Amino acid sequence: MPAINPVFLWLNWHMTAKIILRKQEFEVKHGMTVRKALQKLGIEPDSVLATLNGELITDDEIIKENVVIKLIPVISGGHQ
Repeated sequence: MPAINPVFLWLNWHMTAKIILRKQEFEVKHGMTVRKALQKLGIEPDSVLATLNGELITDDEIIKENVVIKLIPVISGGHQ
């Protein structure tokens, strides 16, 4: 079995993505869906819209390493 380079392991283990909601920044592991990451952070997925590079993405999008996902709070209300 070939030896695994410890630097490779460290880099892969530390590869994260960033999720930003208002002025809060969260680091999450890549490889999970946006929905799963939001749930782990205690953010209700239906209360925000996720964007990547200014484009809307769905909550089933797999988070890639080193990306920055910005969340936009959903506002509802009005006349009944």
